[in-house]
Amino acid sequence: MLNKADTGLSAIAVEDVSLRYGEGESSVLALSNLSLGVKSNEFCVIVGPSGCGKSSLLYLIAGLEDRTSGTIAVGGEVVTEPGADRGMVFQSYTLFPWLTVAQNVEYGPKLKGVAPAERKAIVDHYLEEVGLADFKNHYATQLSGGMKQRVAIARALANDPAVLLMDEPFGALDSQTRHSMQQLLLRVWDHTKKTVLFVTHDIDEAILLGDRVVVMSGRPGKILEELAINFPRPRTSDLTMEADFIALKRQILALLRQDGAEY
Repeated sequence: MLNKADTGLSAIAVEDVSLRYGEGESSVLALSNLSLGVKSNEFCVIVGPSGCGKSSLLYLIAGLEDRTSGTIAVGGEVVTEPGADRGMVFQSYTLFPWLTVAQNVEYGPKLKGVAPAERKAIVDHYLEEVGLADFKNHYATQLSGGMKQRVAIARALANDPAVLLMDEPFGALDSQTRHSMQQLLLRVWDHTKKTVLFVTHDIDEAILLGDRVVVMSGRPGKILEELAINFPRPRTSDLTMEADFIALKRQILALLRQDGAEY
């Protein structure tokens, strides 16, 4: 069922948003009258077929694209452009290769005019949080893929955003590294309790991470269903073998296949 967002109660409030690319007969309707509310401190995960507009929705919330119609608000403020209240983590690592790990993490606070001593404390804290304290003077070319993504997460958190937007951040990682990163993210989220909106194609990942899983239809993207994930935390990958987990995965797969998705 559609979750009509209440801008007074939701950290993220998306109301009747549509997104159309191009004009005339060649235009493509990517999102159609989509509404979604994400509560403060909630870990909300979106799954859906390729091309359904999952990533486009994140870009709209981040202020990196303009919606065609509807309203998006973060913290009660209508989104019109990018802002420090929203941190974004992409599938590609998007680190500045000419900066060290520490310089990448301090980039946002430095732009905001945070004093050097406070910046150092922020960098030290988040590099410790993601297990990279010993790599602060390394460059991106000296890091593995998982390490680069840990830097990207630390950099997003260092700006102290109210909302963390994550677009398939572990999609390019091997299975073992991906599982390690999932556990890292769950631990960091437990410490920071940021509001997270996370996009993935991986249903196991969605259930393992989320408080709620939002299932989207094929293009034009709409919400098919929202499922509360009530497994207790902390969670580990052992959960994926339990009968209730498998049943929930089958329910999500059925929703996606009902909509004609290949999963």
